[in-house]
Amino acid sequence: MTAQISETKSATKLVITWEALPKDFHLEDDPVENTGQPLLAGALRESLEIIGFIQPQMLVASNFGLCATLNGQFIAKAPDWVYIARVNQILANRRSYTPTLEGDVPAVVMEFLSDMEDREYSVKPTYPPGKWFFYEQILQVPIYIIFEPDGGLLEFYQLENGRYQLKQPDENGRHWIKEMELFLGTWQGTKEARTGYWLRWWDEAGNLLLWAVEQIEQERQQKERIIAYLQSQGIDPDNLPN
Repeated sequence: MTAQISETKSATKLVITWEALPKDFHLEDDPVENTGQPLLAGALRESLEIIGFIQPQMLVASNFGLCATLNGQFIAKAPDWVYIARVNQILANRRSYTPTLEGDVPAVVMEFLSDMEDREYSVKPTYPPGKWFFYEQILQVPIYIIFEPDGGLLEFYQLENGRYQLKQPDENGRHWIKEMELFLGTWQGTKEARTGYWLRWWDEAGNLLLWAVEQIEQERQQKERIIAYLQSQGIDPDNLPN
């Protein structure tokens, strides 16, 4: 499949094709800029796994190569987090993913800003392709999210008429992602010895999707309340049948 995009400041035609990545193509494998990025990505996935959101046909990955061929040249960009609703083939170990050829275009991509902001973000929405241009003009990803963990700044961009438009959050400070039927917003607290801002999911009713440690604590507190109630009624919880 081939598509053509005209760069707004030039008459150059960018010819896009969707081809399998050559086996000898070198994907960038640079380490992340800080230890917080894997924690942020893992926390997003964890709460989705707990509620059974992630299905076998989906692809949810972090620091994972998305590929396209532009004017005969293979290009790969690795977002910090990506959600793809459907892939054509379920594979245990993917090296990369080429939209259209291998399944759906990603519905959501995220970047977590680090000290090397120019590499991670690439705000220039023109050719040659940085991440912004790649997501907006080549892949045409509906939702592009940029998160600055240190200050908790969340920028939520939605593709409208071929361009990303910055969207404001709702009254609760969250953004509705219809492709996932979930809200996304920021949350401040501690997980895995990291204290600061996190990205969290909320369901349509506004309930926070819990992490495993939160779910365990919630169940513990519920058990304690039940035991306290039984004791207040003169019932020994140890004598109840299992």
